[in-house]
Amino acid sequence: MNRSPSSLRRMPWALFVVAVLLLVFVLWGFWRAAQPPVPYFQGQMEARETDVAPKVAARIARVAVTEGQQIRAGDLLLEMDSPEVRAKLAQAQAAQEAAQAVADKARHGARPQEVAMARLTWQRAQAAADLARTSYQRVQSLFDQGLVSAQKRDEAHTNWRAAQAQADAAHAQYDMAASGARAEDQTAAAAQARQVAAVVAEVQAAEAEIQLASPVGGEVAKVLVQPGELSPQGVAVVTVVDLQDQWVVLNVREDALSRFALGSRFTGQLPALQGREVEFTVSYVAVLPDFATWRTTRGSQGFDARTFEVRARPAQPIPGARPGMSVLVEGGK
Repeated sequence: MNRSPSSLRRMPWALFVVAVLLLVFVLWGFWRAAQPPVPYFQGQMEARETDVAPKVAARIARVAVTEGQQIRAGDLLLEMDSPEVRAKLAQAQAAQEAAQAVADKARHGARPQEVAMARLTWQRAQAAADLARTSYQRVQSLFDQGLVSAQKRDEAHTNWRAAQAQADAAHAQYDMAASGARAEDQTAAAAQARQVAAVVAEVQAAEAEIQLASPVGGEVAKVLVQPGELSPQGVAVVTVVDLQDQWVVLNVREDALSRFALGSRFTGQLPALQGREVEFTVSYVAVLPDFATWRTTRGSQGFDARTFEVRARPAQPIPGARPGMSVLVEGGK
């Protein structure tokens, strides 16, 4: 097939254009390859975890929750069996009843029968004192007439004074029985009753811990005991995670820390959630501990860069996000 002279003249120009484009593409590829990679920061999601521990040592009777279960504050986690707590409660209640009886006795005073007995004893002693006084007056009259000796007069006087002293003592006993216990004794007895009541309340609080309830709501992350096991005091038995309280943790070198100033915002991707992008706000920045020996800074050899822990919170809880999920943050964004 014969080609026209005009078409033959256009072919070198087309080849030239293709060659130029190919050269530009190769140069652009070399330029892209020479560019440093875009820095990425990788962190992981965290959520508030609460380790629930009993206040008393007891044996696990029943576990009421399972891992992954959603619970609310106040829901029952497990039941424990503690004969020691029940015995202490019985002792404390018995001591409370005894202390309260003493306080009631001090407040109410003597019984009516005791008051009546004291009054009759005083009246009898007073009658004996009146009789002794009359006898003394008669002996005194006879002594004035010279019919009895001074010794007889003195004996009659002594008997009268002794009988009157006994009457006065009986009257004091009657007044004490009628007025009841002293204010100080009543106060001391009432204080003793309150002290024992506080002991009862303390044991009742320990008994309430046998029915261990969750202080927070969330998701049961771990159940660390099984029925029949002995749970020590203060050792966690259930871990509850609150997925509504989330944040991401990043470890950032100090030369890139300006990207994550306190209060600044950045966008992160969650690969586990199909690359979902979420906006975070930096809420915490602190240096991590050192595990290496520091060297003197040298301009020609660089310097030892510190690493900081950065925490950032999303504006809203991320549906589906769980502790441990990776978060990718591009350094240029």
